[in-house]
Amino acid sequence: MLIGSAVALVLIGGAVAIAGPIVYRDVIAKPADAVPTISAGPGTLSSTPTGRLSAADVDGVWSVGSGSEAGYRVNEVLNGTDVTVTGRTSEVTGSLTVQDLTLTKADLSVDVASIATDSQNRDDYFRSTALRTDRFPKATFVLTKAAKPAAAPKAGETVKQSVTGDLTLAGKTRSVTFEVEVRSDSSQTQIAGQIPITFADYGVEAPSLGFVKVEPKGFVEFQLLAHKG
Repeated sequence: MLIGSAVALVLIGGAVAIAGPIVYRDVIAKPADAVPTISAGPGTLSSTPTGRLSAADVDGVWSVGSGSEAGYRVNEVLNGTDVTVTGRTSEVTGSLTVQDLTLTKADLSVDVASIATDSQNRDDYFRSTALRTDRFPKATFVLTKAAKPAAAPKAGETVKQSVTGDLTLAGKTRSVTFEVEVRSDSSQTQIAGQIPITFADYGVEAPSLGFVKVEPKGFVEFQLLAHKG
């Protein structure tokens, strides 16, 4: 999951000095990953039942794991040029519990130390200084309010749902509410979304180094694939 002040040392000083910020953004730096959506998410549904989903189709415990990813998105200003940085990891685990078509429990965990970008220097700063992964190796999300759709979705239909829970980063826990996209059948569920965050809320200061300034806000992002049972 995650967090953007890790991007404080995003820059390779020599490349910036020689090529300039626009060339760095457009030529040298890896393009930012797409904003998570179901259409850009992992895999496809394994079955295609027709009609609306029933409680019998989706009620139970769903395991989140293989095929999932999470990370962060943050904007920097490099000598007046906007640069977007994203980091990703596939080390995502957890479970979702559905009762009567309602999400009643969600407990997710991300191995923060495995989040990677295109820069080893940035990643080292992210792990050691920004989020102190030696002390806080995991970021977690725990649902605190049941989430029920307005109506039973059709199998394979992408719907939007508001979700509320506790997000824990760098040892700090804050309540967050955000919107997700969901698509499900009787055996697989895909979930994608962003959680807007302010780094200072988690004790992470977005630094300014003169030629580069990291914005104080960013996003935790995720694309989850869950299997029933």
